[in-house]
Amino acid sequence: MSHSGDEAAATPAIRRLWPGDVEAFRAHLLRLDPQSRAMRFGGAVSDTFVSGYADSLPRLDALLLGAFVDGRLIGVAELRMLFEDEGPSAEAALSVEQPYQDHGIGDALLSRLIVAAQNRGVRAVYMICLNRNDRMRHLARKHDAELEFADSEVRGTLRQAWPDFASRSEEVLGEAYGFTRAMLRL
Repeated sequence: MSHSGDEAAATPAIRRLWPGDVEAFRAHLLRLDPQSRAMRFGGAVSDTFVSGYADSLPRLDALLLGAFVDGRLIGVAELRMLFEDEGPSAEAALSVEQPYQDHGIGDALLSRLIVAAQNRGVRAVYMICLNRNDRMRHLARKHDAELEFADSEVRGTLRQAWPDFASRSEEVLGEAYGFTRAMLRL
């Protein structure tokens, strides 16, 4: 399916993904072009792997936010909790379908994910990507991540502030807006 520039530039509705969104998540991951899929998973992975990965959506240690255009899931931000000696931390991952890349969707998803992490008391968010993943490196820098280069990977670390009224309000309002847009679309 091809997308015109207008469709790709449409402002997405961003909302949390729920267990009922597993099939939309699977379809999104399967629609990723080979390069985008390799950038998301750190190398080439099969459709079988991607399908199995989509089944992990209901895990309790993960928060997934989706970007929807015309009811279709076209981008996902994932926050997987890690429990380290220094306190709660998390790993962030992003995927945006090729026709929608370079339109600010990844940035919008990451911004919402950072606020969600802050509100969960996460002190550090890690973004690990391949050295050649220019989009993720750009987003990490844009959000003031500390970057460490090693072999074929880059590890970005975002230090988090404690939750406050503003961060909690931002998350609640963002969820309400995304939910309202989804309901109005129905």
